[in-house]
Parts: sequence; structure tokens; C-alpha cells
Amino acid sequence: MSQKLFALDIGTRSVVGIMLEQTDQHYKVLDIIAEEHEERSMLDGQIHNILKVSNVISKVKAKLEAKHGPLTKVCVAAAGRALKTKRAHYETTILEQPLMTNEDILHLELTAVQQAQYKLAEEEESNEMTNYYCVGYSVLHYYLDGSEIGSLVDQQGDTAKVEIIATFLPKVVVDSLLSALKRADLEMDALTLEPIAAIQVLIPESMRRLNVALVDIGAGTSDIAITKEGTITAYGMVPKAGDEITEAVSEKFLLDFHRAEEVKRALNNQSTVTFEDILGIAHQFEYEEIVREVDESISQLAQSISNEILQLNEKPPQAVMLVGGGSLTPELPKKLAEQLSLPENRVAIRGIDAIQSLTDRNQLPNSPEFITPIGIAIAAKQNPVKYISVTVNQRTIRLFDLKQLTIGDCLLAAGIQLNKLYGKPGMAIMIDLNGKDITLPGTLGTAPTIKINGQEASVQDTIKHNDELEVIKGIDGTTPEYTVQDVLGDLPELQVQINQDTYQIPMPVSVNGATVPATHRLSDGDRIICNPSMTLEDVLKYCGMEELTYKFHPFRVRLNQHEYKLFNQMVEVIRKGRPLRLTDEIKNNDHLELKRHETITIDELLSSLNEKQDHLITVHFNNQPVQLTKNLVNVYRNGEKVKRESLVYPNDTIVFEKLNDEPFIFQDIFRHIKLDLNQLKGTRFKLIKNNTEVGFIEEISDGDQLSIEFKKTTNPKLN
Repeated sequence: MSQKLFALDIGTRSVVGIMLEQTDQHYKVLDIIAEEHEERSMLDGQIHNILKVSNVISKVKAKLEAKHGPLTKVCVAAAGRALKTKRAHYETTILEQPLMTNEDILHLELTAVQQAQYKLAEEEESNEMTNYYCVGYSVLHYYLDGSEIGSLVDQQGDTAKVEIIATFLPKVVVDSLLSALKRADLEMDALTLEPIAAIQVLIPESMRRLNVALVDIGAGTSDIAITKEGTITAYGMVPKAGDEITEAVSEKFLLDFHRAEEVKRALNNQSTVTFEDILGIAHQFEYEEIVREVDESISQLAQSISNEILQLNEKPPQAVMLVGGGSLTPELPKKLAEQLSLPENRVAIRGIDAIQSLTDRNQLPNSPEFITPIGIAIAAKQNPVKYISVTVNQRTIRLFDLKQLTIGDCLLAAGIQLNKLYGKPGMAIMIDLNGKDITLPGTLGTAPTIKINGQEASVQDTIKHNDELEVIKGIDGTTPEYTVQDVLGDLPELQVQINQDTYQIPMPVSVNGATVPATHRLSDGDRIICNPSMTLEDVLKYCGMEELTYKFHPFRVRLNQHEYKLFNQMVEVIRKGRPLRLTDEIKNNDHLELKRHETITIDELLSSLNEKQDHLITVHFNNQPVQLTKNLVNVYRNGEKVKRESLVYPNDTIVFEKLNDEPFIFQDIFRHIKLDLNQLKGTRFKLIKNNTEVGFIEEISDGDQLSIEFKKTTNPKLN
């Protein structure tokens, strides 16, 4: 049994009505009527004047009704050029977050799609981003910490970013179609998209796993659809088409637009074209001459289309099908093949002969212009765009069933922003570390929970009619608990050798002025002091030598009414031969030499001042050397006479009293030699100096030879 199908192709320049007769799976074209718009009541696939468009629809309907009887229902298509494509990106902080999962990445992508919806709503001056239904999106790039990366799965860093390109169908397009049809007393029987219609009739199901680009080149725009893996994966539109070439012909050959259009079309079947320009001059040009003049415009059109295909598909497709009147542009298939690095036979113009289910094809012109109108009638009945209803958080949402729908599509349609449903991070605490404010973040909030018909689900899970979705906000994070070790990590130890002793010194840490262990728990507002380097002063204090840190100043005394500096420092610490200051940094495994100058003897003091302390000579007595010493200085410390071995302390008052340097006399020798007094009884003696007899008070000098000669006597009185 056969049935008649009525379809309308409501285009920018004209409205085409077509009557088909369906018998089983075959179709026959009964009639085609076209009416051009009197005014520009449509622009880029969008109805701008519903009354004017409905009038044209009524004219087409009336002409068809005159031959085929009353018509009440019609199949229509939303123009591919009505699809809105928008690029957007979304960046989020992932610091302290666990490894990224596929679910995290999907949430990131959907948030980027919502950003694209916002952009579109702003540009169209609409307050509702849900006025645009997302029919698909593709990821262009992932970024980790600002650098492009192939995948974010299991990645860690500071920030993650995704850049997408999304395609939207404005709901107003469908609404305006319904209104125009209603004014023409027609009811929408079925709805499809023009790219879907063309693909439906040109590519059978057995071929839809192939990666094919379908390009519908009209007058003002070129609509692109990509098929892969059995479905339409992307839509695009280029605001260039056949009119670009017509305008180039008009400019090069001084023709009005309509005459230029005739010349362009004549190139499809004539090798020589004759025309008259606006000045009334007749011309005759060969095909090659005209094409050469507009070659740049043809190349630009091919470049724009190929760039869009590569952006949508991310690589050259396996083949490209061209439909629409603009596809007849001279040399366009060849140039597209070059731009896409495809063999020329992989880019082809398809006419109605490619529609396998169409009978009596020989009765119709084999033109690519009729692919879309015929496809609308067939596709709208075979694969109409249906509405499905789902409930999201007890709110009913209607979606276009353009592709396999997922929970993510429902959330987009409902305007639910997943990034706002994540649990808030816990309250952070602020600390001061060495004078710098540091924020210690709270624990992360959990991701929102999504349930479909009561069961937990993912945003990529598919949905069906009447499904019930529940989106539950994630749980907020908590205030963190941090220890000193959490903030500073493992505190290193410093090994230092001072003279012969080795010390292991842990890095000192204080919180609010008190030294604390690494396990100390921090609170909001704590002030932490930790210097990863230690000074000589820090080391001495830790090693129990704090008193030495007060002695890094000169050793001074008051000497005979004058200030005198004995040492630059009372305490010296030397590293590799160089004296250190208290503020110098000590490094691991340093060897330090500690010198102390806290006291000095009187004798050392006199030596340091080059003061002559003694008169010293050496004489020989009985050929044996004898050293004679006579003190030349008396020393008083703080008013008290002291010996030479007495100690001098910092800030002591020292007075030197110089004595007269009297010469030595012979009798001085007796303090340094031993005489047997019994030997002197009954004897007489002589004092000899340098072989000459002298007296007791004879002066002696360094190097003199001295002796005593004894002589026995019998005179008892001499004893």
C-alpha cells in the first residue's frame, strides 16, 4: 500500500515543496514546486518574518493541493546553518585533588559546554542558556598547568583546562517553524535536520561506520556534517558558499549579480560562455579563462570548508560528499581534495541518482540541489527528530532525540551546573611562616551524586523516555588538621664538628615563640619561625655554649691610663682558616676551630707590648755559665701588685712601674751559685774577674769569666 508524503525545504532564498509517494521502502517524486521569498524574510536558516514566510508556504501548498488534494501535515527540517557552533574553555584547580578520573574529565567537559551556552546566550541577547539545545561537542585540547597534554586521566598538577567546540540548535528555530506552519494551516508531521536528511538518503546504514564529511553548499552558507562509527559526530557551518563565486564573477567581468549567477551556472555544461556586461559590451570567454579569473575565490571557499572539516573531524575524513547548488562550483571538488590531502576520486558531487530508494530517477534532473528536499521527506518519516521527556530533580525536561542521549545532555538541557554542585572545600586556616602568610586549605568537597531511577550513575550513561534523574549536591569538606611536619616536611639535621667534638643539631622550629616538636598540631593564626639555615650563634647556643656568643667582642684593658686592645675577639671560631661572625651560616659537615682569649698572664701581656721586663746577662763561673736576672718592672692590677704569672681579665686596670736598670756586681753571683761555707774556714780567697782580682762590688758584664781562688792559712784569727 502506498502513501503520499509532503515535505517542505524552507531555505534562505526559496521554499521548495515536494510530493513523494512511498511504496514499501521505495519512493517516487510526484511533484516539486519552488517559490522564492519576496523579501529577505529568512536569514541563515532562521525565520525572521513569520508572516512573510507563511505566505510563501501557503502559495507552495496551494499549488500542490491543486494537483494532489488537501494537505494538512508536512515534514520539515531545521536548516544546518541554523546550528550554532561555539568554542569555549573551562579551567579548574586540581591541587591537592586525587588523580583525575574519566568522570572528573566529563564534568570538566560539560562545564565547558555550559560556558559555550552562556557565550551563545549573551551574543543572542538571551537570558536563558537552556534556549539552546546541545546537539554535540568535541574536545579540542586538554591542558595541564598551562601546557597542552593528550589526556588528563590520572594526571596531577595545579590546574586542569579543557577547550571544546560545541554545536547548538536554538529552540526558537523549531518554534518559528511551528508558527509559520500553523499560519499556513499545516501541522508538523515530522522534524529533521537538513544534514541528517542528506546523510539519510545518501549513506545507507551499512556505510555509516565510515568517516565521511557531507557538505551542503548553498548560496550563502556551507553546512557540514561528519559521520563516524554509525552516527553524526559533529556539525559545522562556513559563512561562504556559491554566492562568493557569483560575486567574484560579477566583479571580474562587470556583471550584475543575477547575470553573474547565470554565467557561473553556464560553466557546468558549456565550454564557451557568451554574455554582455553592464556597459553593453559583448564578451565570449572559454571555460578556462573564466575559472582562472575567479580561481582565488574558489580556493578560498575550498580552504574555508576544508579547515572546518579538519577542525570538526581532527583529521581528513575517508571521503567527502558535496550536495547543494553551490557544489557545482567549477574545480571545487579538486581543490577540496588537495586541501584535505585526499585522492580526487574521494571528493564527489552527489545527485539524486545516489538516492537508492528513489524510483523513476530518470524522470528528474540529476542535480545535487534536490538531494536535501527529497531527503527531508524520506528522513523525516524514517528517522524523525523526536522529543523525549525526562525528570531532573522533579522537573520535566524535553530533549531533541538527535543522537544517543546521556545524563550529561539532560543536565545541560536543565541548566544544572555541575561545578556548583561539588561540595565546598572545608574552611582553611591561615598561618604565618617566617613572616609570610600561608593558607592551609580544608579538605575537598565530594563530587555530586547522580542517580537514574534510584541507581547511582555517571554523566556518560544513556537515558530513555520517562527516566527520572536526581542530582545530589556533594558533601562539603572539613577544616584541616595540620602538624608542623605537614607544613615543613621532614626537618633535616645539621652535623657540625667543633674542635674534636661532633654535634647533631635538628632544625629549630618555634610556634608563637615556643620551641615545638614536628608533631605539634597547628591552629589558625599560628606564627611559625623556621630558618632552614643555621647561623654560628644558633649552633653555639644549641651546643651549650651560649655564654660564648657574648664574647665576640674585643679584649680590652686600661694600661697606664690608656685603653688598649689585646685581642679583636675574646672568642674566635675559625673555618678553613677564616674567622667567622655570629651571623655567618654554618653548613652541614663544617669543621670549626674554637679559640678562647678570655684571660692573659702579666708575662704574656708584657711580651705582647714588647716591654723589657728583665735585665739579663750570662757570665761563666768556674767555666760554668750562670744567668743573672734583674727585674725592670713592677706590675699593679687594679691597684694591687701582682706577679708575672697572675691573670689579667677584660677591663682590668694595669699599671707598669719601671725600675732603674742598675749594673750587676760580683756579689750578685752568689744568689745563683752554691758555696760550701765550711770550705771557707781557715782559708783566704780572691775574687777573680777575667783573670784579675776584684772586689765584691766590682761591676760585671755579659760574658765575663768569674772565679774564686782559695788559699789555706795558719793564722787562727783569719778563721
